[in-house]
Amino acid sequence: MSEPSEERLIGKVSHYFSKIGVAVLDLTQTLKVGDSIHIKGHTTDFSQSVTSMQIEHKTVEQGKPGEPVAIKMDQAVRQGDQVFLKG
Repeated sequence: MSEPSEERLIGKVSHYFSKIGVAVLDLTQTLKVGDSIHIKGHTTDFSQSVTSMQIEHKTVEQGKPGEPVAIKMDQAVRQGDQVFLKG
């Protein structure tokens, strides 16, 4: 039996733009395009991979702690949802 993959908290959702399906994340750890994340909140619980990321409307390959990064979401998320990096 394989061990469950380890997850670590890397930030939270600060804004969600439902019309365009984009969330702004406040990061406490580095996040890169290609990473797999798990979003968890009161009514939110899903995983997805990061296919693209923007900071200040510019496409970037990674976001660092303290930088607000915008990510296209597969499902709706809510302000305050926690973001975990899947290990």
